[in-house]
Amino acid sequence: MITQLPGFSDPVQDAQNTFRSLLNALAHPGEPYPIAARLIPPTGLNAVCAAACLTLFDVDTLIWLQPGLPPEAQAWLQFHTGCRFTFHPDQAQFAVIWQASLLPDLSTFHWGTAEYPESSTTLLIQISNGVGKQVTAQGPGILGERSIAPVLPSQFWAQWQMNVQAYPLGADVFLCSETAVIGLPRTMSI
Repeated sequence: MITQLPGFSDPVQDAQNTFRSLLNALAHPGEPYPIAARLIPPTGLNAVCAAACLTLFDVDTLIWLQPGLPPEAQAWLQFHTGCRFTFHPDQAQFAVIWQASLLPDLSTFHWGTAEYPESSTTLLIQISNGVGKQVTAQGPGILGERSIAPVLPSQFWAQWQMNVQAYPLGADVFLCSETAVIGLPRTMSI
């Protein structure tokens, strides 16, 4: 059943294009970058999040999946990437949040250490294409300021400010809509 849902149609080209969009999203926080990889994601994952997972995960990656994600999504990820899973979000290198409305507190995840701040958890959060609360973002990669309005839980931005204040520690986030990815690096303040 798992192999009936293939990964990328063109593994090399799709992975390269997705990686470039992910890099651009972090380099230009708050700006959406389209991901047009051709794939049929499993139930529970949208195409953008699934493409990011196929691009970023491998056999050395430890993943935390938000509870409730359909088991076929976990099986699909493991089959196509060889990644491993943990039940402890503070041990994960990546976290897949398939329901943004049930997003755990950002402090639940690993924020890195003074010696290895890059060892923090990177979150892939699926969001709808709708419009949420508008906030103004500033920081490296943003000329002046940028207004963004992703659909996120009301407490997210307060948690984000705490994340930013912990710099160089903290989590980085990719917001995965149905068609594009938005990067929120820990350097971006609201």
